[in-house]
Amino acid sequence: MRIALASDHHGVVLKAELVEVLRENGFDPVDVGPDSSEAVDYPEYAALASRFVSDGEADAAVLICGSGVGMAIAANKFPGVRAVNAHDPDEAEMARRHNNANVLALGASRIDSIDAAQILLRFLDTQFESGRHARRVEQIAEIERDAQSG
Repeated sequence: MRIALASDHHGVVLKAELVEVLRENGFDPVDVGPDSSEAVDYPEYAALASRFVSDGEADAAVLICGSGVGMAIAANKFPGVRAVNAHDPDEAEMARRHNNANVLALGASRIDSIDAAQILLRFLDTQFESGRHARRVEQIAEIERDAQSG
């Protein structure tokens, strides 16, 4: 499973730690930056990773900023991206199970690396339940298509 990762300057250290967690667990991480803690604008990096998911070049993405909120907002502008800002493993699981989320946003100022790794692995280990949830995810996709065309 190929996973794109991006952060802003607040999330660089956590991103590097999660890249290693992904490798250790058999995933193929693609770090799209940045690689220093020098201040950057998070939308640029959210776009880089989200485009990987939107274009089908990655199965999922992980975005990290101070709170995770800005990254999730930017990611959700891309067609087919369903980004969630999860704060614990249960939120991550439900986002995958019921909403087929494919982008995980994390707040480096809010969670430590151990919690972040648990959230990420639960997110990636959870399968979409489909069934009644598929109808709702399709409704979200329809809203997205309507917004893009009109």
